[in-house]
Amino acid sequence: MSFVSIIAIAIALSIDALSVSIANGIIIKDLKIKHAFLISFSFGLFQAFMPVIGWLAGIALIAYIQQWDHWIAFILLSGVAIKMIYDARGAEDGKVCKNCLDPKVLLIMSFATSIDALAIGISFSVLNIDIILPVLLIGLVTFINCLAGIFLANRIANIFGRRIEYAGGAILIIIATKILVDHLYKGI
Repeated sequence: MSFVSIIAIAIALSIDALSVSIANGIIIKDLKIKHAFLISFSFGLFQAFMPVIGWLAGIALIAYIQQWDHWIAFILLSGVAIKMIYDARGAEDGKVCKNCLDPKVLLIMSFATSIDALAIGISFSVLNIDIILPVLLIGLVTFINCLAGIFLANRIANIFGRRIEYAGGAILIIIATKILVDHLYKGI
C-alpha cells in the first residue's frame, strides 16, 4: 500500500475524532494545553490501537463488527452528547465544563470514534499489509487534526459564549446519527 493511500486512510479515520474534538473545544471554557493534548492523545492512541486489534483478529471478527459498529457508535456518542447538552443547560456562568475530560467519558468518546479503525485493521490483515507504518500514521494524523480542531473550536466558543455548548452537543448527535444512517443505508 502506498504512503499516499495510508495518509488518505488516516485522514478519513480521523474525521469522527476531529468532529468530537471540535465539540470538546467548544464546551471547555478554560482550555489548557494539557486538556487539548489529553483529548488528542486519547483519540490518536485509540485510532492507532484499534487497527492493531483488528489486524490481529483477522477475518473472523469483521462480520460481527459490521453488524453492530454503527449502533455502538450511535449510542455512545449520543449519550455523551445528551450529557453535554444537559451540563450546558445547568451550568452556571463562568463554570468550566469538564465532562469531556472525565476519564470515563474520554474513553467512551475515543472508543466510539475508533470503531471504524478496527475494521481497517481487519482489512490490513486480509490484504497482508504490514501494520506498523499505517498505525503510526493513523495515530499521528488523528492527534494533529484533533489538537488543531480543539484549539480552533475553543477560540470560536470564546467569541460566542455558552450558547455554543449546545452546538457542541448537537454536533455529536449529528455525527452519531450520520454514522447510524450511513451504515443502515449500506445494508439496504
